[in-house]
Amino acid sequence: MTVTSDRSAPTDAPLGAPAAKRFGGLLKTRELGIVLALALLVAYTAIDNPRFLSGQSIRDNLLNTAILAVMATGQAVVVITRNIDLSVGSVLGISAFAVATLMSNQDLPMVVGLLAGLAIGAVAGLVNGVLVRYGKVPALVVTLGTLYIYRGITYSWAGGSQVNADELPRHFLTFANDSILGIPWLVLIALVVVAAGSVMMRNYRVGRELYAMGSSPAAAELAGIKVARNLLGAFVLSGALAGLAGVLYAARFGTVDAAAGTGLELNVVAAVVVGGVAVFGGSGSVWGAALGALLLTVIGSALAVLDINQFWQQAIVGALIILAICADRLVAVRIARSLRKRDAHV
Repeated sequence: MTVTSDRSAPTDAPLGAPAAKRFGGLLKTRELGIVLALALLVAYTAIDNPRFLSGQSIRDNLLNTAILAVMATGQAVVVITRNIDLSVGSVLGISAFAVATLMSNQDLPMVVGLLAGLAIGAVAGLVNGVLVRYGKVPALVVTLGTLYIYRGITYSWAGGSQVNADELPRHFLTFANDSILGIPWLVLIALVVVAAGSVMMRNYRVGRELYAMGSSPAAAELAGIKVARNLLGAFVLSGALAGLAGVLYAARFGTVDAAAGTGLELNVVAAVVVGGVAVFGGSGSVWGAALGALLLTVIGSALAVLDINQFWQQAIVGALIILAICADRLVAVRIARSLRKRDAHV
């Protein structure tokens, strides 16, 4: 079944393996390109201002990347299925405010906040998935609507108030800066999430099925893949990770109001697309999305250090998105042409 022939799906598929190998090589090229771009950007910025490579600067970049990478992991899975989740910023906001309210003036363990954030996000993601699958409404429309619904609920709940850092337990506030073996907990959680997502997508049947759904939903149905279950699972995962990111956001910044995470969904989608996940579904990787998140974070920091107007950051990100989409289309055309030539010789 050629629907699984993508550039990051496992290459042990029974059919379409040559195309899968080609896509695998192209994926490595894309990820290598991101790493090289990061290296050049860091080197140029460090030459201009050596403090960019200070321990505190590196730590801040990693902490900021951690939250974006967690959200990008779930978004990558959804985009691979040829869908999109625009509500993740609002899910982060409602989760951050809910968990901060729950933890305020109470000495609850950190695990309670983490589980609460995951649960809130999972419910929000399930609503998205049900509307997309059973309501037969495009994900772009559904999640754009729930973006405003979830944000409206948060604003109504907050009523103009906010949860201040002095109301939160000390262990909650220090969680963002605490570390194990020198690695901050936020970064460690992000690494675990990205690694688990990558392993799931590459080494387990559900991952191959999600790639197949993105390559050709109709063919996936005919092949007996449980499209409804997998689609719901993808949206629940995206929502749950956005909820987890909300807890990390609250722990990182302390003060939380109803505007938390506003506009963050655009950065998440940008990280996924720049990281090589095709907006047309069926190809890409979680690791690529995480590298995209790191690249966008470093770009923002580098522009500030170089004293370049921050408005240019949006222009640069937009240009990267357009280049990534053009590259995906070029790759798709070349692969399709190669497959037609191969079939012609069979």
